[in-house]
Amino acid sequence: MNFSDTRSNEIWTQCLYLLLSLHVVFGLYEDQIGKFDWRQHYIGKLKYGAFDSSSTERIVIATESNVLAAISAKTGEIIWRQVLEKGSRGDIKLLHVPTQGNGIQSTGNRYSKAFDIITVSGVSPALIRGWNSNTGALEWEWSILPISIEKAEAAHWFIHDLNLYHVIPVWGSHVEVTEYIATSGQQPKQTTSRISAAWITDGKCVLTPPFFACTLKDQLMAINLLSDNAKIIAKTLKSVAVDAPTALCGISSIIQDDQLYWLTSDRHMQLEPEDTLLFENSILDDEQLLIRASVNRAHSTLKVSATTVTDDSYYEAINFVSDYPETLGTPKLVAIRCRQASENSKNRGQLVCRVLVSSADGALSLIQGTKIKWTREEALASVETADFLDLTLSDAEGAIEEELNNKNGDVFGAFQRRIASQIGHVKNMVLHVLGLGPAPSKAQKAGLVRDDFGLHKMLIVVTTSGKIFGIDNVSGKHHWVRYLPEITNFANDQSMKLLVQRTSRFYPLAAQSVVLGRHKQTKHGIIYQFNPITGQPVNGGMVHLPYKIHQISLLHQTGPDFLKGLLILDEKKEAHVLPESSAKYAHNFYMFSAERDSATIHGYLVEFKNEKLSTTPIWTVNLGGFSNGQKIVAIECKNPIEHVHSQGRVLADRSVLYKYNNPNLVAIATHGPDNIHKYIMNIHLLDVVSGSIVFSMSHKRIRPPLHMVHSENWLVYSYYNDKVRRTEISSLELYEGKTQTNSTVWSSLDAPPLPLVERQTYILPVAVASMKETITEKGITSKHILIGLSTGAIAEMSWALLDPRRPLTSPEKAREEGIIPYMPELPMPHEIIINYNQSISNLKGIYTAPSGLESSCLVFAHGLDIFVTRVAPSKTFDLLKEDFDYFLITVVLVILTSTSYIVKLFASKKAIKQAWK
Repeated sequence: MNFSDTRSNEIWTQCLYLLLSLHVVFGLYEDQIGKFDWRQHYIGKLKYGAFDSSSTERIVIATESNVLAAISAKTGEIIWRQVLEKGSRGDIKLLHVPTQGNGIQSTGNRYSKAFDIITVSGVSPALIRGWNSNTGALEWEWSILPISIEKAEAAHWFIHDLNLYHVIPVWGSHVEVTEYIATSGQQPKQTTSRISAAWITDGKCVLTPPFFACTLKDQLMAINLLSDNAKIIAKTLKSVAVDAPTALCGISSIIQDDQLYWLTSDRHMQLEPEDTLLFENSILDDEQLLIRASVNRAHSTLKVSATTVTDDSYYEAINFVSDYPETLGTPKLVAIRCRQASENSKNRGQLVCRVLVSSADGALSLIQGTKIKWTREEALASVETADFLDLTLSDAEGAIEEELNNKNGDVFGAFQRRIASQIGHVKNMVLHVLGLGPAPSKAQKAGLVRDDFGLHKMLIVVTTSGKIFGIDNVSGKHHWVRYLPEITNFANDQSMKLLVQRTSRFYPLAAQSVVLGRHKQTKHGIIYQFNPITGQPVNGGMVHLPYKIHQISLLHQTGPDFLKGLLILDEKKEAHVLPESSAKYAHNFYMFSAERDSATIHGYLVEFKNEKLSTTPIWTVNLGGFSNGQKIVAIECKNPIEHVHSQGRVLADRSVLYKYNNPNLVAIATHGPDNIHKYIMNIHLLDVVSGSIVFSMSHKRIRPPLHMVHSENWLVYSYYNDKVRRTEISSLELYEGKTQTNSTVWSSLDAPPLPLVERQTYILPVAVASMKETITEKGITSKHILIGLSTGAIAEMSWALLDPRRPLTSPEKAREEGIIPYMPELPMPHEIIINYNQSISNLKGIYTAPSGLESSCLVFAHGLDIFVTRVAPSKTFDLLKEDFDYFLITVVLVILTSTSYIVKLFASKKAIKQAWK
């Protein structure tokens, strides 16, 4: 064999390897990125913040969502973001951003010019980390493992002269202080200092470095933690202290009952209740200043002023009034950065300051001069509930609706309206051509009009802080914002409720929604009524109820105004309906309530007799088990707007297996300890009208997190199997059998026999953060399960993979039905990830809504970020493809039409010739 043959064989071998390595790849075209979806990044409500000394255009932020980030001072955009561990392990206890000149330089040549950002997070262990402020990269890390976790949870931290001090108060006894070198964790002193302080009390103390101060009745007592001979400082307060004091760091002072007390002197200052303070000692001329800000709600302004610490005189260079809209909560000064204006600017020689302000609603704003330069709506990092709503009709479509509004059957009136409408259309067209047409409505100007396919909707988002957003689901624009400072979540961590009383389909009536919660102080119910399209309040907006809300529900029937009433059950189990005119529609209405700790479910019947509402308890079910150790961990109801298109399932023998479509069925999961299996999770399917348990099953050695999806005749839920240490997902399907009891109306009081239950369990390769099913307008499209993963991805899992009827083998019957053979591991290919590389940090929930197209479903996912997209479980069978060849189909139609006319002409000539023969 010569050299050429050997070379040729090598080339063929390489080509063969190349061909074998090729496979079909499914991906997303670059021009499709962001076409049907968008994502917005957030960092959460601010906890600590400071201007970075190494860059004048960077602000370093630590938030309550366990996030460390740097944002641009010019635009407010995120430069870099580090999401720390979830829960208490990532809770940031200290953020230290060094000022210019005393920064801690990193070791090594690579970061020799970068200043470290130091954070302390977690309790057991406490993690001390150094970060690069330019890139957000972790440079070094060391940890402390506490001896007592209870003591460590009350610990405080502060940095002084490049050393880190760990302060642990032992209530009623002493204070333990341990000194560390901040960058290495070494202890200059081998022992921990114990400072006797029998007067310290939990909830009455605060750290204002280097002092540890507490209030004791009408006394303020403090001690210097860095002094060798620590002496107790005692001051008399004007009144008995009720709340814990507030620290004002930098000048060793605290705020108590609108009084500012200096711990290093006998001075004190009277403050206004609305004032917020900030100490600053590095403006320009090293003058120590006390920055004060107060908000004026009547004029929607924020006044910022400064006084010197030495003689309490006004510092005239810092005195301005800025805009402060009503959508922002109570302000808190975070940081200030000032500089001399350049010679070329209008304010030449003057002091120009940037003030970073955090609001009670979670917003973060930068004020420069008399205007707010930018605002970050960080309330969206903590979403409670959300919903999609149809937009209003355009002006032209509204005119058509008015034209067709002929309820009395007046044919002449309908003809008259049609002529008037056509004349009006011609008139508007002529005026529009001449540029003299009528001005469009506000909704049309903002683009808030319904599209042909119902894909353009308004996304209503309710946040933990009580802020409500109206967001465009296509562009992500915030069209309106409302802030409700009095409202909060219900007890037992139950989120606020967003209910739609009337949609936009009933033209010309406007849509109406309500947000229900409880008052922060009185704990009574509170309702906010508003127009979800414009955000404007309806009927005064806020309604304060004189009772606590125990359960709420929307009535099924509506009055002549198409408004669904609210049925409210108070703590005394008495029923109320809002508005009261809808009380008659609450007759024979069934409700249920659950007690989480006792795992008890109660059923009620609401009746309307003699113009009064009455509530009758009709059943009670205890799911606590033999020892009452079980607690309810999840309750999942069916989506009230879903439609069941198919009543049964066709089998291989052409018979029908009818679904058990019980609209009153609720899935309840309980979890508790067990003497043999450590802990057990029970799944119950309960009919909440009759109180009967339709099905129950137990899982041993299973623990949360638990996520459930309940739809049609099936239930899917995920959990963590502690025995084999993996995430599993189980599915249930309920069938009546091959005969259907009633094909028209379901009645729980005359229900069919217990259903046939098919069940199966599968293995997931990754932890689950949330689950939700897709929903469409008519229910014709196949159901898919959207699984939010702990990695931030959202997987669209086909129901065929979760089908509990998947056989262990593949017999002929299963193949004819199209059932996939059973495999315990569920595949997780990249093609099913609907958010591709748009990961959602700390994913918490997913919401779905139908669109005008039967094939498409709208999706909203939230966590630290928010993400909106749309999915098509059965592909877009009711839409043309993007690459559809319109030119070709037009040419074909023209040719066919021309050919038909020509053929018709020849046929007529032939018929005439035949007639003359």
